[in-house]
Amino acid sequence: MKRVTIAAAVASLAVSTMLATQAPATAAETLRCKEGETYMMNVMVSSHPYWVPVYQGFKQAAAAFGCKTAFSGTPEYDITKQIASFEQDLVQKPAGILLHPMQADPFIEPINAAIAAGTQVVTFAADSPKSKRTGYITSDNVAEAKFAAEEIVKQVGSSGEFAVLENPGQSNHDLRVTAFIDYMAEKYPDMKLVGRQATNQDSTAAYRATAAILQANPNLKAMWIPEAGSAEGAVAAILEAKANVLVMHADITPTTLDHIKAGNIHMALNPNQGMQGFMGFLAVFLAAHNQVFDPFNDYKVSGYNPVQIPFVDNGFAVITKANADSFDLEAYMANRDPY
Repeated sequence: MKRVTIAAAVASLAVSTMLATQAPATAAETLRCKEGETYMMNVMVSSHPYWVPVYQGFKQAAAAFGCKTAFSGTPEYDITKQIASFEQDLVQKPAGILLHPMQADPFIEPINAAIAAGTQVVTFAADSPKSKRTGYITSDNVAEAKFAAEEIVKQVGSSGEFAVLENPGQSNHDLRVTAFIDYMAEKYPDMKLVGRQATNQDSTAAYRATAAILQANPNLKAMWIPEAGSAEGAVAAILEAKANVLVMHADITPTTLDHIKAGNIHMALNPNQGMQGFMGFLAVFLAAHNQVFDPFNDYKVSGYNPVQIPFVDNGFAVITKANADSFDLEAYMANRDPY
């Protein structure tokens, strides 16, 4: 019920904003950006294709409210460098930042400092829950894990060996793995975890880890992988070994999409990236324009932002050979502006 209420409120605000351009001055006109008001999106591994549809959704929402946007982050998978890029963003004094924090705790102080300085922060896809961020936009990672477990059992049976690759420290990836393992242990105790390796989104590390798991466990039936980079390496090792292993993973890249089309990957579970960016912009924009909202609570005396959105589920799509063409990034971007 709470999610429906939030979505309805956001939709109402968007409609009010559009009507305000045709009506006399109202409070809704404050839900328009001032000249030069800018919102940024900050990520790690900034060249990763995952961010492209997210930022497109972010830009689409910003355009509806007359706002400027900028894309930022670091090309490396390095928490220190991402924090440095985030702090450099603050020098430009954006009204808000939609942030994908590589790790939760190292970003607590940078996020809190940004908010104290007047820049609102909303996290997406991965979270920093102990910080003062005002919102979190993501797919339901536990639901993804349960879906993956049920699909694997449906395809290979309720007894056998499985393995997982992981990326410790990134909240959404951790949930996808731990929830999957816990669900298997509870619901399908005859499914045995025989391999669990940290590959940290590195396809080369994933190739080596998968090759080792296959050598030690020739009866391996399935693998669950929380992101697409490691899935690329895992599939390469499985194909080289000519093993019959069902692969499922989260997220998507052009390479894993090709593997799905070829039948080398069973399916991928992909967050609705455009919705993630669109809802992410709305959340950070409303946090920055919180003066139009009075929630009937103690925020004035407690001193916190009245716009608090603990969790918005942007949903996820199931990608198979049958619908893979709908997730072609090149086709999606054909009539859109690049970053």
